[in-house]
Amino acid sequence: MSDLGSEELEEEGENDLGEYEGDRNEAGERHGHGKARLPNGDTYEGSYEYGKRHGQGTYKFKNGARYIGEYVRNKKHGHGTFIYPDGSRYEGEWADDQRHGQGVYYYVNNDTYTGEWYAHQRHGQGTYFYAETGSKYVGSWVHGQQEGAAELIHLNHRYQGKYLNKNPVGPGKYVFDIGCEQHGEYRLTDVERGEEEEEEETLVTVIPKWKASKITELALWTPTLLEEPPPANVLPGQEEALATEGGEEPAEEAQPLVDVLEGENDLSKAGDEDGDLPREEGREFGRDDFRYDPGEQGNISFEEEETRQSDMPE
Repeated sequence: MSDLGSEELEEEGENDLGEYEGDRNEAGERHGHGKARLPNGDTYEGSYEYGKRHGQGTYKFKNGARYIGEYVRNKKHGHGTFIYPDGSRYEGEWADDQRHGQGVYYYVNNDTYTGEWYAHQRHGQGTYFYAETGSKYVGSWVHGQQEGAAELIHLNHRYQGKYLNKNPVGPGKYVFDIGCEQHGEYRLTDVERGEEEEEEETLVTVIPKWKASKITELALWTPTLLEEPPPANVLPGQEEALATEGGEEPAEEAQPLVDVLEGENDLSKAGDEDGDLPREEGREFGRDDFRYDPGEQGNISFEEEETRQSDMPE
């Protein structure tokens, strides 16, 4: 994680007034809007009150840094933007010349921190975005360091746990986008880095080491259907009889939908092979099923047609 791009720059002291062009009050003090060029080469343009920078103004340092925001009695106080010489900048709240409150810091490597500040340091709840990897730390900060409950979010998984001095410690878990979670804990391990020849002291650094304990699978959510209560007048022994009378069949005797569809396909194929026409089940065709159309048969009734057929010579 990249640190702050620049240390805070000091502005010209109160006694070094330099050149001034602008409004004054009856006492001759700088009061109102004015421009000042200080002896060290810095410049200020903005509001004054009783000889001090007070209100909205822009302070430009000779090294290229500048502050655009609110002042209270010569100190940055309120909302303002500070652009540092290396190109990094802070936009947010100030108090007594320090970053204090809510603010966003844009680092020179394109990382960003958005959250709470206290006495010029990241302190409270905040989110640090790593531009190179796309990961981000969302959680607690103490005096500029990652400390407390937090979540480190990567592109396809995330870690949830606690941090101490920028390192994860204690129980936590990795949550993967595929739906499983790996539970475990981070244990601090000492690692030797090298030896100092003169002092003959071994430099030791502490790194966290992950020890997994279990993996849990994705738990699919299924809706729970409410069972209908039996009628109030039904005795306990009569519930099964009522279910049978209602025409309900046991679940194990129900034929799967796939088998039914396959059976229907077989029947349709058999009918096509034999040349049979589909018949309505449970019904036979008889004489009453045929109806003559008077327009096509010349208004001849069924009885007349039958008599005419019997009179024809064999």
